[in-house]
Amino acid sequence: MKITFILLCLFSLNASANALFAKADAAAGKALHEKNCTSCHASSYGGDGSAIYTREYRKINTSKGLVAQVRNCNTNLGLKWFEDEELNTAAYLNQTYYKFEK
Repeated sequence: MKITFILLCLFSLNASANALFAKADAAAGKALHEKNCTSCHASSYGGDGSAIYTREYRKINTSKGLVAQVRNCNTNLGLKWFEDEELNTAAYLNQTYYKFEK
């Protein structure tokens, strides 16, 4: 019974990620990320900054959490991105590092 519930939850999360990023443009998100995020992350985590996404105790564990974090950075840095730009960037990060949709 517990295994069935867990599998249903995992399926639901995957379906949610697929739906969330279905219309997003990951290539546009990559360009936004390189222009606006990489230098800040590199100064905080060294190298190319990707360690923020691959660290053992990362904060982001769901696709919705990923979008929320991108939105948080957008707000805190005053980037003034539109929602589609936030989703594009989250889709790029998901495709490259998090892989919530798989």
